[in-house]
Amino acid sequence: MNYLILSIEFFKTYMKRFPRFEEYKVVGYRILLAYVFYTIARLLFFFYNRNLIQIDGVTDIVSMCYHGLTFDTASILYLNLLFIVFSILPLRINHSKKYQTFLFYLYFIPNLLGYATNFVDFIYYRFNFGRSTIAALDSLQHESNKLLLMTNFLLNYWHVFILFFVISYAWIYLYKKVSVQNESSHKGITYFGTSAVGFLVIATLIIGGIRGDFKKSTRPINLIDASRDVKNVSQADVVLNTPFALIRTLFSNNFKKMHFVDQSTIDSLVQPIKHYQNNPKTKPNVVIFILESNAKEYFGSFNKNTTIPKYKGYTPFVDSLAQHSLIFTNAYANGYKSIHAMSSVLAGIPSFKDAFTSSPYPKQKTESLVSTLKSEGYATSFFHGAPNGSMGFLGYANILGFDHYYGKNEYNNDDDFDGVWGIWDEPFFQYFNTTISKEKQPFMATLFSVTSHEPYQVPEKYKGKFPKGDVNIHQCIGYTDFALQQFFASAKKQPWFKNTIFVFVGDHGNTIYYDEYKKEMNKNAVAMMIYKPNTKLIGESTAYAQQIDLYPTILDLIGYEKPFRSWGRSLVGDKQIQPFVIRYSSNLYQFMSGNYICTFDGNKVIGFYAKNDKDLKHNLIAKRNSEMNQIELNCKAYLQDYMTRVMDKKLASH
Repeated sequence: MNYLILSIEFFKTYMKRFPRFEEYKVVGYRILLAYVFYTIARLLFFFYNRNLIQIDGVTDIVSMCYHGLTFDTASILYLNLLFIVFSILPLRINHSKKYQTFLFYLYFIPNLLGYATNFVDFIYYRFNFGRSTIAALDSLQHESNKLLLMTNFLLNYWHVFILFFVISYAWIYLYKKVSVQNESSHKGITYFGTSAVGFLVIATLIIGGIRGDFKKSTRPINLIDASRDVKNVSQADVVLNTPFALIRTLFSNNFKKMHFVDQSTIDSLVQPIKHYQNNPKTKPNVVIFILESNAKEYFGSFNKNTTIPKYKGYTPFVDSLAQHSLIFTNAYANGYKSIHAMSSVLAGIPSFKDAFTSSPYPKQKTESLVSTLKSEGYATSFFHGAPNGSMGFLGYANILGFDHYYGKNEYNNDDDFDGVWGIWDEPFFQYFNTTISKEKQPFMATLFSVTSHEPYQVPEKYKGKFPKGDVNIHQCIGYTDFALQQFFASAKKQPWFKNTIFVFVGDHGNTIYYDEYKKEMNKNAVAMMIYKPNTKLIGESTAYAQQIDLYPTILDLIGYEKPFRSWGRSLVGDKQIQPFVIRYSSNLYQFMSGNYICTFDGNKVIGFYAKNDKDLKHNLIAKRNSEMNQIELNCKAYLQDYMTRVMDKKLASH
């Protein structure tokens, strides 16, 4: 929407000064027509599927249309990029009949092809329960009777085809109502100079429109962002449009089903449905800190047994708390971006070559820490100090079903804004404490920190307080550690504190200083720790651990009585599944278990390495043994079950 408002202001304020104002006005009219017809398609999509989409009234429909403009902008700009470029090039033939005919076809061929996909989803949605993505086309490739399927669709849903042609005719009719009449009277340098300025301004607007915003803290919008401002996830499909869903997943669908083992092997090795009975049922509060860029490298307590010469850590508070906690000194991230950590930690869903959250598949019923705890009566909330929607967190939080989302908008005090990403950690952590202290117990609250991120700054009043260290992020790690100390100083005074499980985990690695952490298998080693006041949950585990293990671990700790879906294992009570880590890096799946690290290209194993060969220097594949064979089988079984469940939308235990 920011893009649309900025575009209107641009045309109103500046365009009249340009010699080519009439030409630009016609281009603007033609692009505006696309918005009008996309809105019509959105309303029709809702009408055809109104029984599947929950709304409370007309205001919900208006809201969906309003928020849908952001996604329409991206689609319209993608499809009209060539049309816009050729319309604004400083050519003296722009106004000629032949050139305008060329522009007519350049406009309508991509627009109507893209627009038609919306109409397919009027019907297909009732079978797929989601906008069509590139995955739908991938599935169609394997059908041998495409012509028969198309004919059957045409006969059964003839009214959709007629509707498409009627609306397309109206679009063409309105397009022809406004045309370029006269050539600009300006000549030479004025004509070309103003054209160059116009081109640069329009190019800037196009970039912002395709990204969805101009803010640095907001990555290009994706499918999950449609869930940001809706009351339930079904409304997100009205906010979206099908061309956007297809374009955004065009190069992000490396999800392919694998067929290596039978289901009985998966059930015995992977055990995708967990059911723990190790602890009595309790209902402690659960507070999860997902700490931005908190790599294992920065924590003294996680490196006390390393042999790194002249090692220095930057987390004195966490190191002191670690003495009263259960820490995991061989833990890894299951992805390489912040949004990957959200799905890994909270839903136990790792990301491999393509992130699960930016794939065609995240908008489905997902059993997670959120859903299981809500079923036990927990209030759930997610906190992130960046502008709402940053990193895709708000959209995915809605998909998971959090009761409340608290971001920079809710914090509502820009005096504490760092100027780039979000609210400084210290004040936002205090806001976190104040807000959850008002919740009825039991509650589950997740906070994703912000400050330990480039440009690696700390508040002015704390300049010089934290060691600069050896790389740019070190003082930020120290500041976030201080923010945690201040949080705990306040939280200890609250009645809920003593009955709370606190979880700390880094989302991924960041700037590396020590050579030990430049090794391939150490690059994404993260801090992971569980603290519960006044319990025996204390010590150091050197066994393999990973982000996807936290979901089953928490359910095990609280004595959750029901079966649940999880690819991870309880780090405190699972005696059946051997500790392991699965991740994707350097274009390979990496499976660590027992004495070896296995590297797998998706079809075959290409390497085995000793568990301490973290730089993967000595390939032992020529010396295969029975343990290596078992690790290969485990790796294939996990990946096969992962791909099948994600693609077949079976991310629940039943």
